[in-house]
Amino acid sequence: MTKLNAHSDRMVLIIQCSVKNSDEFKKWAKERASKYVYDLKEKNSISYEWHVSEDGNQATLIESFIDSDSMMVRLANHGASPIAAEVFEQVDIQSVLCLGNAKQDAIDALSAWGANFQAHHCGYNRGETVTAR
Repeated sequence: MTKLNAHSDRMVLIIQCSVKNSDEFKKWAKERASKYVYDLKEKNSISYEWHVSEDGNQATLIESFIDSDSMMVRLANHGASPIAAEVFEQVDIQSVLCLGNAKQDAIDALSAWGANFQAHHCGYNRGETVTAR
């Protein structure tokens, strides 16, 4: 989407977590979870990024996809992976926010996690850096 207020199918998943052990989590997130997801080379997955608070007690996972179907591929792969069980050894999920035009299968899957949903309304996503005028 490069035009202002054009339709967008892009999905963003934001998962807020409390961390059980900061040092163990940071190692697991970098060396295990991120590497595992990266190596899947999921088609149409845009990003998978962990962010950690300064004190290490809170973490946020932000994932983005070109559309709802791509997000469902990620969720299915997660459910079938060894990472699925490991997540709960590392964190407690506090909230899940799904941004974009989620299809019903995604709504059903993420509702089990207590997700909140917000549909795309307007804006832009250039996909490249714009130099100052």
